[in-house]
Amino acid sequence: MALRYYQREAIDATLDYWSDESGNPLIDMATGTGKSKTMATQAVELINDYKDLRVMNCAHVQELVEGNYKEMLDIAPFAPAGVYAASLGQRNTRAQVLYGQLQTVWNKAREIGGVDLLQIDEVHTVPEDGNTMYRSLISDLLDINPDMKIAGFSATLYRLTSGRLDEGDDRLFDKVVYEYGIRRGIDDGFLCPITSKPTGTKYDLSGVGRAMGEYKLGEYTKAVDTDELNRRIIEEVLDVEGHRRKALFFCRGIEHATHIRDAIRAAGRSCEVVSGRTPKGERRNLIEALKAGKLWALSNDNVLSTGTNIVGVDLIVDLYKTLSASRYVQRVGRGTRVIYPPGFDPDAAEAEARRAAIAASIKPNCRYMDFAGNIDEHGPVDMISPRTPGKGDGQAPIKLCPTCEEIVHAAARICTCCGHEFEFDTTPKYSAKPSEAVIISTQEDWRTVVGRTFREHVNKDPNKPPSVRVDYRLGLSTNREWLCPQHTGYAKSKADRYWAKHGGQRPFPVTVSEWLERADELAPTLEIRLKPAGKYQDVIDWRAGSYNDNYEPAPKLARAVTIREAA
Repeated sequence: MALRYYQREAIDATLDYWSDESGNPLIDMATGTGKSKTMATQAVELINDYKDLRVMNCAHVQELVEGNYKEMLDIAPFAPAGVYAASLGQRNTRAQVLYGQLQTVWNKAREIGGVDLLQIDEVHTVPEDGNTMYRSLISDLLDINPDMKIAGFSATLYRLTSGRLDEGDDRLFDKVVYEYGIRRGIDDGFLCPITSKPTGTKYDLSGVGRAMGEYKLGEYTKAVDTDELNRRIIEEVLDVEGHRRKALFFCRGIEHATHIRDAIRAAGRSCEVVSGRTPKGERRNLIEALKAGKLWALSNDNVLSTGTNIVGVDLIVDLYKTLSASRYVQRVGRGTRVIYPPGFDPDAAEAEARRAAIAASIKPNCRYMDFAGNIDEHGPVDMISPRTPGKGDGQAPIKLCPTCEEIVHAAARICTCCGHEFEFDTTPKYSAKPSEAVIISTQEDWRTVVGRTFREHVNKDPNKPPSVRVDYRLGLSTNREWLCPQHTGYAKSKADRYWAKHGGQRPFPVTVSEWLERADELAPTLEIRLKPAGKYQDVIDWRAGSYNDNYEPAPKLARAVTIREAA
């Protein structure tokens, strides 16, 4: 199967980074967007180009190790790959592409030998503390090969206690080289929409203390795990979302998960408990039972937040308030995987067709019911900004859609659920309270473009090729973007994607001059999506279309003739 455009861009962005710098890159890819395939393709391409290069892929749970290895074999059935994981009964130390489970390999670097590239899946699990399994493994591998590169993959590139993984004096990683978030995945039709609405039942955690970066277990369960609360929650879940096909309940501790299971059973639905004490074989059987529809729900004490791929989950009930933004995002990600209608090929369709197919499928969306208040604690799942320790808690600004009662970000222009357009001359009358916050923001705003100009941008470094500078007129303001048809890797693929999305003819331009000469092939850019990037805003997507009365195309001379400028 061919790579999707963002998977290709992620690989190219990593290689481009290594061509210029010698650090350790991070790749941010939302849950359900194919990290396994991206990592496997990266490994295959590297060993094909460098015959002696050795890759190790490491993960902390059995399901990830097994899934990543199988993805490699799907891509390259005869690849020199092997597994080193006691839980899978395999201890291969010599494979050129080695898939290792952390708990088995952390002290086996001498047996494994030299590694040139260490890929870490769910890299947010790597602690900052040097006296840990991951840090011991990395240190020992670097002793063998000081030039080893480390590439980290995750949907959450931050920790609870230390913020972003590319920040801090003791950071292991240097730079985020590529991002493909949940918002883009939903807009592209590769992820299932997530919806959230207010819950009637709410937890009162006012007297619950904190310790070790979380709410104290005993005090928390005493506040939330009561027969009355559990009964009311399950009644509300079934009254509002009883039509859902597969559900995950996230609880705090095994006893809480067990009591929720009992309440679900008492209401007439099938449910089992999965915890850290569940034997691996039994755990796998229970997950398969949910996948097959033999169970309606699984309750768990947060062990299903990573490494679990249950495509049909369309209801997530969160009863475990966490101070970890990573845990929150990972839980929500369990519901984003798509079920397309039979016979539909998403990779042969455009984004609009994919979104329509999802809407017509048996899983048009996934509901996230937030009884614990995690959305309010951390903000929209697609706009997480990890807090700096000791800088306070804060709250996510929100408002309620008057048409469908979807909870959206206070800055949202359009409701993500029903399309209602908000008026900004009135003050939202909905106040932020636990479990009443936006799950998907629209703060990465689409802005109307009233004019566009292409220019040649000449780099000061004579060894670097020129690029196309695009100036977008947004009313009284202007935003710029640089496209690179003469570059390679991610930069080139982004330029080609812009060209294709604007209706340009094939083959793609390979020089800036050719781009400018053929600029009349391109439809106008009607809207651009902007994402905050420090004091500037990056252009992350475009909408093209026909000229209209509001659009003012630049004169032909300005669009088609090279205008040189110094970098």
